[in-house]
Amino acid sequence: MNAANPRFVLAFIAFGGVLGFVLPNHATTLLTEALILCLFALSLDLLVGHARLTSFGHAGPWGFGAYMAAGMMLAWQVPLPLAVLAAGLVTALLAIPVGWLCVRTGGVTFAMLSLAFAQLGYAVVFKWNAVTGGSDGLPGIPRAGLSDFMASREGYHLLVTVVLAAAYVLAWAFVHSPLGRVVAAVRENEQRAEALGHDPRRIRLIVFVLSYFLAGVAGALYAGFARYVSPELFFWTVSGHILVMVVLGGAGTLVGPMLGALAFFYVEHELSALTESWGLALGIMFIFVVIFAPRGLMGVLQGLRRT
Repeated sequence: MNAANPRFVLAFIAFGGVLGFVLPNHATTLLTEALILCLFALSLDLLVGHARLTSFGHAGPWGFGAYMAAGMMLAWQVPLPLAVLAAGLVTALLAIPVGWLCVRTGGVTFAMLSLAFAQLGYAVVFKWNAVTGGSDGLPGIPRAGLSDFMASREGYHLLVTVVLAAAYVLAWAFVHSPLGRVVAAVRENEQRAEALGHDPRRIRLIVFVLSYFLAGVAGALYAGFARYVSPELFFWTVSGHILVMVVLGGAGTLVGPMLGALAFFYVEHELSALTESWGLALGIMFIFVVIFAPRGLMGVLQGLRRT
């Protein structure tokens, strides 16, 4: 699948980092949240666009990573960068048994299994009041271990930008590695790949674990950004929104889902300020995109570049 030049993408991410120092405070806060969603969408694109595994439960690793980071920072005062990395790694460990069950299936069954695990996470954090705070969540999450600058609005924006750039490099390197080409082979013709000696389930499990790792990192960054986590992070609507972002931007391109996240976040913010029926308006817009631009925003941009 076509993708943008990685140097251009990194330059674009760096530009987003610079904007955090020149925009008004409110705009910087919104941009930081949008970049975290870019990372979240990037993680799902590995499953949807590159392994062709449509997940309806990607809120699971997002919420799990957020709660793991929140717990480490609240209980043990773990420095935030270390908590973000540790949350991603623990989420990747969780992905091994979850993925082992999910990747044995495909299509609708995979989608429903992923949704079931996310809803299971929602039920656990909602009921386990003593640890997760139940429906009240966990407020007052500190940005422990950071300097005064890094704990500021601009400093945290810079941290998010650096993590997003590193995640994009990791995802791009994986997709273009020999293992990434095997993933593409399994996606396009599973029987032929198996005949060549590859284990499709093992290959899908590797993608699943990497996707969960990046989603866990995104969730951990969101916990540090919002300084609050709640069971709603696991809810199915979160999974639906991020899936729309991937499709809107163009699945399988890495950069497309990030563009989709930016576009979705901006349109949602503007429409919600104009009308209470913003969800209906956003849904109609998405239908038009699917009909007239089935390859998403990235497909539109690539078409314009050829003309």
